[in-house]
Amino acid sequence: MKIAVTTSGTDLEAPFEARFGRAPHFLIYDLEQSAFEVIDNQANAQAARGAGIQAAQSVCQRGAQVLLTGHCGPKAWDVLQAAGVEVFNIQASTVANALEQYNNGSLKPAGGANVRGHWS
Repeated sequence: MKIAVTTSGTDLEAPFEARFGRAPHFLIYDLEQSAFEVIDNQANAQAARGAGIQAAQSVCQRGAQVLLTGHCGPKAWDVLQAAGVEVFNIQASTVANALEQYNNGSLKPAGGANVRGHWS
């Protein structure tokens, strides 16, 4: 299973980023392989419109089945739900801390978008 985590850095000790569509990076952690890749989201983060949709498409294209983020807007939410990605809105200090919270089973799935879209 692959887990996407929003971050401002490029490794497991990098700070967790609460924003989804405008997060600088996504770390995609593969639980089976105990390995990760980092997706640069700078182009989407700087987009005038559609950052959340484009970010959601990037995460889905990498095969993520779970997203750990702080906030997710309605358009990104729709894309993620259509792809079957389970979203968890959390607070964490680092990517490793976010993954630890997921692995210990203490998180509850989000019930929908928890912020308004930028252009809503």
